[in-house]
Amino acid sequence: MGKTGDIPIERIDECRWRIPKDARPGMRVEGVIYASEKLMEHIRHEQAAEQVANVATLPGIVRASLAMPDIHWGYGFCIGGVAAMDIAAGGVVSPGGVGYDINCGVRLLRTNLKAED
Repeated sequence: MGKTGDIPIERIDECRWRIPKDARPGMRVEGVIYASEKLMEHIRHEQAAEQVANVATLPGIVRASLAMPDIHWGYGFCIGGVAAMDIAAGGVVSPGGVGYDINCGVRLLRTNLKAED
């Protein structure tokens, strides 16, 4: 598995890959990587998948720790990482998830809109 170490990665379909919820102790949700087989050849040889699993342990994370096709090693979150947190469930607000390359297509926005809006 290369540098992903013992992180199991299972194919879901043509462009989605799952890191099971039991891949690391403390994972609250599964990880999902959006990538082609060709991209996965590279992803398997770096540590970004470990960061997807690490984000899945954060308090209040909802549904899944996601990684878009531009996934690569970052600072905490992988670059290309996406996570939604439920504040009512003890979730965190993590501008650090945006990373040092802010303004490269990733944005953090606070709004007063409600889900029903």
